[in-house]
Amino acid sequence: MLNIVQLERSPSMYPSVTSDKAILQASRTLLQEQGWTALNIRSVAAACGVSVGSIYNRFGSKSQLVAATVESIWQEIFCLPQDPGAFADLLSCVAWLFQRLEESRQTYPGFLSVHALCFSQEELDAGQRRMERSWAHIKQFLLAVLAQDPQVRPGTFHEGFSAEDFVDLLFSLLLAALLRKDAPCAPILALIRRTIY
Repeated sequence: MLNIVQLERSPSMYPSVTSDKAILQASRTLLQEQGWTALNIRSVAAACGVSVGSIYNRFGSKSQLVAATVESIWQEIFCLPQDPGAFADLLSCVAWLFQRLEESRQTYPGFLSVHALCFSQEELDAGQRRMERSWAHIKQFLLAVLAQDPQVRPGTFHEGFSAEDFVDLLFSLLLAALLRKDAPCAPILALIRRTIY
């Protein structure tokens, strides 16, 4: 909970700048501890120990701050392990994605299923663009793992069913799993085995 004294201090008592990384870390912490309603310019400035103007200098509006926070959470969720060779095949990659999603449910309760509902229209548009950018990276990663997967049956992909089509379908299933708290990974892994191996 924010201390009222923090909010009442004069802006001149705050340093004038802080890093984007520090601001986004404070935003994620506020979201974890207090939920979406705590995520605003004033509370983030207080958490960072900077003036409100310092936050506005980095993020021109609450919408931009919220969108950047959402993108940073997606990046945190899907931060790759130190050993990129950990994904010898698509099955291990998808199992890891599900594990990360489950861990994120613990870290950011409600984020995966309700974050879009908390946005104003402006925040929703900016957040959607940033979210789609993060998702595009995940799809590219899935494609790279698929391209190097030695278990893929020869002739699986062709003009009517490309690797990109399969990754799009797979990613749609992952997104659907985000909305369900109890979505099991096993059926998706079974689908991968039966479809491409």
